[in-house]
Amino acid sequence: MKKILTVPNSLSLSRLVFLPSLYIFLWQDRPVHFFVSFTILGSTDFFDGYLARKWNQVSQLGKALDTIADMFFYISVAYFLYYLYPQAILSNRYFLIAAFSVYALSFLVPLIRIKKVYTLHTRILRSNAVFVYCMMLMSFFINTSVLLSVILIIFMIGFLEQILIFIQFGAVNQDTKSYLSLSFEKQLKHWFIDHNVFTKKQSN
Repeated sequence: MKKILTVPNSLSLSRLVFLPSLYIFLWQDRPVHFFVSFTILGSTDFFDGYLARKWNQVSQLGKALDTIADMFFYISVAYFLYYLYPQAILSNRYFLIAAFSVYALSFLVPLIRIKKVYTLHTRILRSNAVFVYCMMLMSFFINTSVLLSVILIIFMIGFLEQILIFIQFGAVNQDTKSYLSLSFEKQLKHWFIDHNVFTKKQSN
């Protein structure tokens, strides 16, 4: 039980459990409560992964919870923006349709390719999660329509990279950094294998 209820897992779970409170604060027109709660809940996306790695508590359950929490959080941020600042969403509606289409495809491809659904924590997707979090908070003070366009483009690039990784490499480590790093590691591995075979042949 202790292995399940770790601090990192609890943080990921809290992002799901307390997400409805953001909707309540939004509908009750309590912007300060919403702002503070969003700041705290959004920060758990950083701390759950950071603490899991620091305390050696990385687990399949933790990764699954993080993926599910992220999925609901991304969708909720789109709704929050539309509710609070509809113009930012309306001016980016085509980008949003494209971004969420790619997002849905990123779940479908691994399901077909490896009979399993999960998302990767690549550098682009990690960075974009921070951008989305910051953009939501900045929207309270400035017009973030242009910033939202940039984030959605990065969002699509990140998930297109993930799709490409699944298509070419199949099942990979969820903490894969990028397509390029994975390609380099694969080439390096092949080089060592070929080098060892060549060395053995020479010694024989």
